[in-house]
Amino acid sequence: MELIQETPDLSAYLAAGEVIDHHHPVVREVAARLAKGAADSYAYAQAAYEFVRDAIPHSQDAGDLRVTWRASDVLERRTGICHAKAHALAALLRAEDIPTALCYQSLLHDDGSGHAVHGLVAVRFNGAWHRQDCRGNKPGVDAQFSLDGERLAWVPDRKSSEVDYPVLYAEPHPAVLRALKEAPDRPSLWQTLPTAF
Repeated sequence: MELIQETPDLSAYLAAGEVIDHHHPVVREVAARLAKGAADSYAYAQAAYEFVRDAIPHSQDAGDLRVTWRASDVLERRTGICHAKAHALAALLRAEDIPTALCYQSLLHDDGSGHAVHGLVAVRFNGAWHRQDCRGNKPGVDAQFSLDGERLAWVPDRKSSEVDYPVLYAEPHPAVLRALKEAPDRPSLWQTLPTAF
């Protein structure tokens, strides 16, 4: 699948904002700690990915009812769904000048009860975008950081109307962000997250 930048301006994928707030002291502190042990930007990107994937539990897996959406809050509270974790990873990568986009899939719920939009990131290395899924591994899910072929949590099944969206967003999709901001808790969020774009 060819990935398509929402904007041709690469600097948009380095920008800080309300959600990807990589100017925030919490983000800066985590980025500095991870950068200390990294030999180069690739090693840093992998370390940041593994930190968000492994050290910040997916709130559904952990039974955490809190909803986070701002990168600094995800890092501080150590919880978030896939979208929130993608925002945190984007902030850590952008903090070290690695262009990072947000991207999405539409996948069936585990129980087959309908679709949900799933959040990922794409990082730019060597002139190309590479999608990464920092959602968090669990039985049946083994996502890995990779620039040599995708190692995502899920590959969409076309027969069940699952979709890979090719657009690379500089900011979160408005429908996703609205649902995250307005949800009082995670069970409510499951009712309002978009199912498709």
